[in-house]
Amino acid sequence: MITQIRGLHHVTSMAASASTNNKFFTDTLGLRRVKKTVNFDAPDVYHLYYGDEVGTPGSVMTYFPFPHIAQGRPGTGEVGTTVFSVPEGSLGYWTDRLTKAGADGLKADDAFGEKRLHFAGPDGDGFALVEVRDDNRAPWIGNGVGAEEAIRGFHSASMRLRDEGSTAELLKFMGYEQVDASDGVTRFGIAGGNGADFIDVETMPNISSARLGAGSVHHIAFAVDNRAKQLEVRKALMDTGYQVTPVIDRDYFWAIYFRTPGGVLFEIATNEPGFDRDEDTAHLGEALKLPTQHEHLRKALEEHLEPIA
Repeated sequence: MITQIRGLHHVTSMAASASTNNKFFTDTLGLRRVKKTVNFDAPDVYHLYYGDEVGTPGSVMTYFPFPHIAQGRPGTGEVGTTVFSVPEGSLGYWTDRLTKAGADGLKADDAFGEKRLHFAGPDGDGFALVEVRDDNRAPWIGNGVGAEEAIRGFHSASMRLRDEGSTAELLKFMGYEQVDASDGVTRFGIAGGNGADFIDVETMPNISSARLGAGSVHHIAFAVDNRAKQLEVRKALMDTGYQVTPVIDRDYFWAIYFRTPGGVLFEIATNEPGFDRDEDTAHLGEALKLPTQHEHLRKALEEHLEPIA
């Protein structure tokens, strides 16, 4: 069994408009943009990162905004809901804030003994806030949300699958254990995690497969401390029969990827070196940072990319 995973690292999704995406995550949700860079494989497209003050693993939501992308179609084989942790008693504040911001899909409910507020992002993205007692992760409060309400980081992510069996076995192999089950949803948790500790698996055998597009999660990443731990995880996965990519340098972390039995793309990402490797902490996310191989395109990219504040 793999013992190196520490919880979620980041979740990466697709969007249509960079400026709309940036406004929603910074102005409405109050997160900090910790990096403004580009897609390694499509440098004419931004890669935007939002999180806490320094982009701590377990707090970072990232986006590829493709200006002409088609709308995604929800279905099985994808992450359906990304869930953020907020302080106990703060959902009333968030209901008012999201209502004033014009967010769609607001719905309050309870699951696994926790109060939740569901809402949709600008592209129909599935999100929820869940009240968590004693989440001691430091929030970012620089965008107008107070410390008593601010998002602490991820709480969980929910995957929609036609059959949970093989993915459940994979999660257990990755160090997760089943901690609860209710209304067709099985919850898996990891002990000693980073606060972003849960994966919920919703079994939907009669639902068609998802189609990737705006509002869809592209992949979900799990955190390991360093490159040595990542190589141990890679070997364990490959020894079990998974087709895992070589280690890829993503500038702010190293990454490996593999496709799960349920169709979801998993990434294992290192906590090192972090988002302050090329920017001072006080100015994270302000300048356009380019991978070395794309630096020669800077002038053209600065003219092409949609301006964002």
